[in-house]
Amino acid sequence: MRYGAPLRLAVFCVLSLVVLIAARSRQYWNEPRSGVLALRVNAHSAADATAQSREMIDFLERRRLTDPGDADVDAKLAGLYLQRLRETGALTDFGLAQHAAEASLAIVPAVRNTEALTALELSEFAGHQFARARNHALELTRLDYTGTPYAMLGDDYAELGDYDRAGRAYAEMRRRNGNEDENVPTRMARFAQLHGDNAGAANDFTRALQLELSRNQPSPERIAWFSWQLGDTAFFSGDVGTAESRYRDALTADPHYFRAMASLGRVEAARGDYSAAIASYEEAIKLLPDPTFVGELGDVYLLAGRSDEARREYDLVDFIGHLSKLNGIMYNRQIAMFYADHDLKPREAYLAAKREYAVRQDILGADALAWTALKAGKIAEAERAIHATLRLGTQDPRLWYHAGMIARAAHHGDAARTYLTRALALNPEFDPFQAPRARAGLDQP
Repeated sequence: MRYGAPLRLAVFCVLSLVVLIAARSRQYWNEPRSGVLALRVNAHSAADATAQSREMIDFLERRRLTDPGDADVDAKLAGLYLQRLRETGALTDFGLAQHAAEASLAIVPAVRNTEALTALELSEFAGHQFARARNHALELTRLDYTGTPYAMLGDDYAELGDYDRAGRAYAEMRRRNGNEDENVPTRMARFAQLHGDNAGAANDFTRALQLELSRNQPSPERIAWFSWQLGDTAFFSGDVGTAESRYRDALTADPHYFRAMASLGRVEAARGDYSAAIASYEEAIKLLPDPTFVGELGDVYLLAGRSDEARREYDLVDFIGHLSKLNGIMYNRQIAMFYADHDLKPREAYLAAKREYAVRQDILGADALAWTALKAGKIAEAERAIHATLRLGTQDPRLWYHAGMIARAAHHGDAARTYLTRALALNPEFDPFQAPRARAGLDQP
């Protein structure tokens, strides 16, 4: 490598490998996949695309060793690392992409190197460096006159919780790019979800999927992502059958799409089919030991009466949390929510959520602060944070459940019943562990 990665990145790579080894130490089951998208994308397409990407990365890395100082090579490598990150979820790739983009920009400045600046913004976004990503997206709006930088800028503002500016950025993206650009319906769907319009979000994601399928060479990863988004939109609106179909569509496009595998496990758990759920979660974790997947697998093990195996998964989440603390960015919110859901380490979870919310004030950050504050006994702060969580009217049963339990703790019985009823009306099985608690809270006087 022509440039040296910082020590923190090297440590992160090693520790991430340790987690992968720990998570892959079991045997896994692989279910054949089928679905309506087989007419357009077959199971070999994703493998072919991944192999081509790997070959190109290998070629460019060799080229960089023999011919250092080529800004184009570094910029292209950054883009390929980001593509591999989307395909595999391997967190080391956002660091590799960031350093490759920075190396390219050190050779050719941004005014003549928007490809590298774009890759830098995307890598910072992937690494949860949202303020830095926003600044680079703003720079791109002055150099690239298409609507694409405004899509990126809107994403940055949304993650930072500045939804007014996000909306204006998305509107400018739409004005410049028109409705035939996938970026437009994708961002419209995101904004519709935030503002409680799940049906509108489903329509927009469907439109984005249709645009991708109309390409001469549609991307399996993009098709899987849109299908997965449609599945999640259906699941959290209570349409479990449609959710399962969309998740299977995603796995038809890309049989190794870990997000859809884990989400399929969630559907199977909601139906009480714990054996199938365990198999799906294990397959997802084999590819990416995301702490949310690991924690949910532990929950299903516990529901299936396999408490020793549940404890093993919970211990792995705790281990990932320790690594996240060392690296400081990626999994803090997920770990905090795991602790709060399982009534573990309440002060540690609360402090982690509070630190993150200080710099990233989106509604999910407010929700994490509210939920962890409740578990830490800080009821007044939980009430303030849940008010910020619900400010856009987002229709997600998990948010309304948290609001209901906070209202219950604050002795606001009528509000608690209203919130919990809304959560269970959206999806009565939104979570195999938390939904029964919502029903129990509803039954309290």
